[in-house]
Amino acid sequence: MRRLTFLLFPLVLVACSADFLRVQPAEEWSPDSGDFQVDAVAFQDISRAVGKAARAECLRQSKVSNCDFTILVDLNPRAPVNAFQTLDKQDQPVIIFTRSMIQSAKNPDELAFVMAHETAHHVLGHIARQTEIAQESAAIFNDLGKLYGEDGKELERSQKLGAEVGVQVNVKDFELEADQLGTIITHNAGYDPLVGAKYFDRLPDPGDEFLGTHPPNAERVQIVVETARQLGLTE
Repeated sequence: MRRLTFLLFPLVLVACSADFLRVQPAEEWSPDSGDFQVDAVAFQDISRAVGKAARAECLRQSKVSNCDFTILVDLNPRAPVNAFQTLDKQDQPVIIFTRSMIQSAKNPDELAFVMAHETAHHVLGHIARQTEIAQESAAIFNDLGKLYGEDGKELERSQKLGAEVGVQVNVKDFELEADQLGTIITHNAGYDPLVGAKYFDRLPDPGDEFLGTHPPNAERVQIVVETARQLGLTE
């Protein structure tokens, strides 16, 4: 499985093997602990509903052609709280939840919102967009490096820095775009995005750093509320 991933709330460009993941299809997953506030049956229902709504939105927007979502659970009990979007070998979208992510959710709406957020990254073509941005920024830094007489490893470092800066400058916009569309997908799947977005209340606020990976929590909640209002879910 190719792992160009959109992590749960940081958006990073990663290129490595995901073979280390001990994954299981959502429809087969069953927790062996009573600590989960959302049981396996509910998680399977969420996966089917969000996957169906995301596929419909993906086909409607037509920004990408691969719209068949697979939802998996990372069985590693030590994996941190996280959910991310990646692509399989056939370039079909895959959403992976860690057990601790499922365990951290207070209700089905929160899990549905997180899942919808991750599917939105794919629907909006963010993997391709961040790859393109990284390449363009690396080329700019390469030209600047040559202008200042760099070559060899110095030039490679400049290219790498350029790719990282290009992605980081745009990462907050990508997250907000995914929050907005994720709100719509959550609603279309039959869950309440306003309840789901309360997950932000338990996330550390990243503030508003220039090259940070997260938008401020308040900004993310605001776009959910505004989108929900457009959907007629609030005054």
